Amino acid sequence: MNSTSRVYNFSAGPATLPTELLEQVRDELLDWQGMGRSVMEISHRSREFAALLEEAERNLRHLLQVPEHYKVLWVHGSASHQFAMVPMNLGGAGYADYACTGRWSDKAEREAERYVEVNRMAVRQESDGMVEISTTGSWPISEKAGYLYYTPNETIDGLSIDEPLDTKALYGSDVPLVADMSSCLLSRPIDIEKFGVIFAGAQKNIGTAGVTLVIIREDLVAEAPRFVPTLLQYKTYADHSSLYNTPAVFPIYIAAMMFRWLIKQGGLAAVAKQNQHKARQLYQTIDDSSLYRNNVSPKNRSWMNIPFTLTKPHLDELFLSMAEARGLVALKGHRSVGGMRASLYNAMPLSGVEALIDFMCEFEQRYAEGVDEL
Repeated sequence: MNSTSRVYNFSAGPATLPTELLEQVRDELLDWQGMGRSVMEISHRSREFAALLEEAERNLRHLLQVPEHYKVLWVHGSASHQFAMVPMNLGGAGYADYACTGRWSDKAEREAERYVEVNRMAVRQESDGMVEISTTGSWPISEKAGYLYYTPNETIDGLSIDEPLDTKALYGSDVPLVADMSSCLLSRPIDIEKFGVIFAGAQKNIGTAGVTLVIIREDLVAEAPRFVPTLLQYKTYADHSSLYNTPAVFPIYIAAMMFRWLIKQGGLAAVAKQNQHKARQLYQTIDDSSLYRNNVSPKNRSWMNIPFTLTKPHLDELFLSMAEARGLVALKGHRSVGGMRASLYNAMPLSGVEALIDFMCEFEQRYAEGVDEL
């Protein structure tokens, strides 16, 4: 366990947060900015909260280089709410392409079928026991599509699409690209202008659950059909600066602190370098091992979520219990796939990854090589 007595939390979400941020939250719970109250107890219409909201957007725009012709929205609920909001607001053409690569894109596609006709593109494939995603140039896109939807990082299977998507090249026209970046936004620089809509639940790299960040090109903020409820229209949030009604004040407060922390780390270029290093270290340990295995093709391996299995699955529970005793927690894989999963979001320090690697090597030496065979 590390020196602060905090465990290393490898949860896929809600995810670990920087200790210094949590300490600041603790200190401000009774008195934020000398107001004698916490941020949760002040009016969302107050000048203090307005200043916080403005700072959060300013810092986010700086980190991601968000152009002026994009709106930044703080939308109620989780990223899963966007599975409906996207087709409700962008489905005017009545047809959409969905690249299905895993559980979350599958769920989004099923929800979209309620509102638009969907071209489901099964672009995930398996070859020689390795899972990969076909190159985007081979995707069976439709000429009728009003938008293209995909999930750049699938948290459960650790599948990532790092190949840049260019809808102008794919379609020959400016078909909006919609991306669920819940588990990868702010992990590296991206070209915002490639996208029509980006959304991300906050509980990975942004902060705490309860709000979803939406970055949307201005021309896509249009009047939604009459059946769409007011609070499920992007235009409502855009027209009222995300203050049509009481926003999720505390998650926005945490996000504002996270954006400051990311700037302090040196911005997204520096964060990306650290994230890539952490992931490479862990993948190398897995690849060099006879006990651990990752079945994702190297070209589609996620930096954020690294699943792995043990070649001796009867050791799974022992691995998890011994890891937890060492302060390495939330390593159990998703119930749908089993095995292990280490999530290495921005706030996971390199020391946490090194501690996990040390434990994995010791565990393998002790059990895989028969010293203490069960």
